[in-house]
Amino acid sequence: MSVTAAAGFRAAGVTAGLKPSGKPDVALVVNDGPQRAAAAVFTSNRCKANPVLWSERAIVDGKLDAVVLNSGGANCYNGPEGFQTTHASAELVAELLGGGAFDVAVCSTGLIGTLLDRPRLEAGIRSAVGKLSADGGPDAATAIMTTDTTLKEATAGAAGWTVGGMAKGAGMLAPGLATMLVVITTDAVADQQVLDTALRQATRTTFDRLDTDGCMSTNDTVVLMASGASGVDADRDELTEAVTQVCADLTRQLWTDAEGAHHDIEITVRGAASQDDAVAVGRTVAR
Repeated sequence: MSVTAAAGFRAAGVTAGLKPSGKPDVALVVNDGPQRAAAAVFTSNRCKANPVLWSERAIVDGKLDAVVLNSGGANCYNGPEGFQTTHASAELVAELLGGGAFDVAVCSTGLIGTLLDRPRLEAGIRSAVGKLSADGGPDAATAIMTTDTTLKEATAGAAGWTVGGMAKGAGMLAPGLATMLVVITTDAVADQQVLDTALRQATRTTFDRLDTDGCMSTNDTVVLMASGASGVDADRDELTEAVTQVCADLTRQLWTDAEGAHHDIEITVRGAASQDDAVAVGRTVAR
């Protein structure tokens, strides 16, 4: 039930001291291959946090070796030094894994406007690399929690291959994306184009329809990586269905863990001319 359920992935979650609570706050998910195709979608907020700005560049070539994540600070609205911290995080992961910085996506979550403690973050990254394990998915899912009350994981798949994922999110959940960090993995053989199509179709009908408080975040990131370790070529439609299933499961977990929620409402729109029209009607009713 974790982000390492798919073969070819290792993960870790450690305590670096970024959170005053002393709880785990640095996570790392690594794709050991042989394939390293990836796709990602990000917040549609006009203000984007430093990790989003970095990761948007990193995903352009459709390849990622790893995703490094921290809780305890959003690394947003904090000037050039904040972006330098993001860059340094990717550089350090690449150095320790033997790859390139632009093959590392970076995600952060927590309070906006404060600087991350870079020495602690870098120490946490070094610790996480040393603790990478095929069983490390739950630790990684725990380390990205902020006001979440429980870790969020899901799996799906078809004959011979698996999709696994983890998510965080409890507040600032509004469509396009919704406020969240999500890492999804698969050991199916699939190229970047197939992954991108599957991910965008999945998020359009799951995360993009979740709204708990009408507040859009600056850090929303959903990453999908494929290791190809199963050796099985995934049918495009089957892969899309499995990714959608994982996203839908994680969406429900985000929904039920929303901060301050007292009622759960699910809206079904019938007879709309298109999906876009149905979504627009649903959002109007919800508000």
